Amino acid sequence: MRPARIPLFPLEVVLLPGMPLPLHIFEPRYRKMIGLCLADKREFGMILAHEKELAAVGCTAEVVQKLKEYDDGRMDILSEGRAVFHLTEVLDEQEYYEGIVEYLTDEPDAPDAAKEKRLLELFERVQKAMQGDQKISAAKGEVPLAYRLAAQLPMDLPEKQRLLEMREEGARREFLLQWMNETLPRFLRTQRVRQLAGGNGHGSK
Repeated sequence: MRPARIPLFPLEVVLLPGMPLPLHIFEPRYRKMIGLCLADKREFGMILAHEKELAAVGCTAEVVQKLKEYDDGRMDILSEGRAVFHLTEVLDEQEYYEGIVEYLTDEPDAPDAAKEKRLLELFERVQKAMQGDQKISAAKGEVPLAYRLAAQLPMDLPEKQRLLEMREEGARREFLLQWMNETLPRFLRTQRVRQLAGGNGHGSK
């Protein structure tokens, strides 16, 4: 059972389940918070903060590795998204914010093998067009496929937040299909420009 009261890390970032997120921890309050999370093996809540407003839905993060600790107490950590939550109350009783949260689960929906195949094929085309971006495996795992693919795509924060808040995997996959269909032509144009630039303005013969 995950606790209903968790430490919060408001940041202009949208974390998805299964998504790796390296962080540089430098503020004293967050150094203390992460230290407690490491000591107690607790997760903390990553939640999108924009213009002093917090999103209603966030994702817990687990510290999977302390990458480096500096002499002045700063540290570099690698965290990873775990569970989606709805923030019901913000508490200002500690040096850092805490939240009362409710964990969200997906609504059941029937798998669509044809849509999954189209999604993976389109994802591979986008990855190829992006050129040089690091890939991760899209192999089966506990984290829903849409989250694993979206973590690799240069989506805007509002788009990632919308995806995070969806409670049906089918809806998330449909959202990704639409996003990639709309974005792929732009990636292909960029790829073509790079090819022309590499050939001094002349296409291949």
